[in-house]
Amino acid sequence: MNDIAPTRGVYLRFFVHENRRHGGMLLYDWLLAEAKKLGLPGGTAFRSIAGYGRHGVTHEAHFLELAGQETVRVDFVVPRGLADRMIERVRTENLQLFYAILPAEFGALGSGVK
Repeated sequence: MNDIAPTRGVYLRFFVHENRRHGGMLLYDWLLAEAKKLGLPGGTAFRSIAGYGRHGVTHEAHFLELAGQETVRVDFVVPRGLADRMIERVRTENLQLFYAILPAEFGALGSGVK
């Protein structure tokens, strides 16, 4: 077995609108690309089907007039130091984003894990 022992870190989540752009890219793609440059070991973008934010506006995937306004959640499970670097990177771009940081314990199981 090549398990990776459990490590304590954080779950870093950014919430962005699907059609929002930055630096000529969709913002969720930009977040993933910047995270990779900073050495975060992986990230995933998830599209929501419905939700509302602090402004109280409901966004649902089935409303044609709201196409592209659904929320995309971009997640990273990393050591706290890498999360801090990513937040600082976003801050240097003067982006206005909602994010959450939650404590996490993570590892990997099975042969071939790197």
